[in-house]
Amino acid sequence: MPNSLVLWAVAAVLLFWSVGAYNRLVRLRSDANAAFTALAHDLTQQAELVHASLPASMIHTGLTQPGDLLDEVTELWSGLRAAATQLTVSLAAMRPRPLDPEAAAALSEARDVLLSAWARVSQEANDLAGSSIPEGLEQQWRQLTLQSRSAAERFNQAVLRYNDAIRQFPALLLAGLFGFKPARGIRAGA
Repeated sequence: MPNSLVLWAVAAVLLFWSVGAYNRLVRLRSDANAAFTALAHDLTQQAELVHASLPASMIHTGLTQPGDLLDEVTELWSGLRAAATQLTVSLAAMRPRPLDPEAAAALSEARDVLLSAWARVSQEANDLAGSSIPEGLEQQWRQLTLQSRSAAERFNQAVLRYNDAIRQFPALLLAGLFGFKPARGIRAGA
């Protein structure tokens, strides 16, 4: 009889530990998902700012009318528009599965391309009057970039905590049993 009592006690401890460990993994995954939601919001604002700052001739057609912009400037703005579209598509692909490593890699690349395209337009799309991006718009971009960098860092920290939890023994047994897979953060950007 005492052996069965010990056996039941061990079984109860294992059950309660399993429930607690599972709940912790679910909470950490939820924290990472919530951090991604905040990041997605900031990145969406950046893409919207790009679309709002496009020259009037590019807004509806994507093409300029003859004489509207210089060819090199048109290419720069077209590249920026394409980068914003790529970011939007990458965000849409990652939203349903925020912890998918491949989607995170694609989003990192799209974000890097957008940052580079904005920098090129900001530095190279100038005319005799100066920069083609007004100072107020440039300040708004810098603010959104700082916000998205901060959100990316929070997302990366949440992913790191989640990944650490699913790799710890004995929680890794539950992680494998219930399909918790390692995630990937995104580059925080420069």
